[in-house]
Amino acid sequence: MIKSFLSVAAASALAVPSAFAGVYINAESNDGYTGSDYTGRTIDLHVGYEGSVSKVDYYIHGGPAIKAVADVDGSTSSVSGKIGGTVNVSEKLGIYGEFSGFSYEDTDNHHGKKIGAKFSF
Repeated sequence: MIKSFLSVAAASALAVPSAFAGVYINAESNDGYTGSDYTGRTIDLHVGYEGSVSKVDYYIHGGPAIKAVADVDGSTSSVSGKIGGTVNVSEKLGIYGEFSGFSYEDTDNHHGKKIGAKFSF
């Protein structure tokens, strides 16, 4: 399901002519804590595409994710990805959102979303 969604989103983003567009590599390490206790780390190694159409900036990236849980030997890998963008309402106000997902072989898929606004002074 997530892989199909990301494939359709990528094809849609690539079909849109844009004023600015480009391919990029995104490597990211995310550590998790509960209180001061370390719970684990996920490392994303993604290839992405970003662009801009009118007042909308968008991106999509995906690739392998390596997860290591605290106090457990070894790591697991999955496929992960993110798609998101910003609508620039004015020069000082942008509304943004992101959908992310992880596909694990032996467990349920994980996904997340965020939405927010950024006001610059």
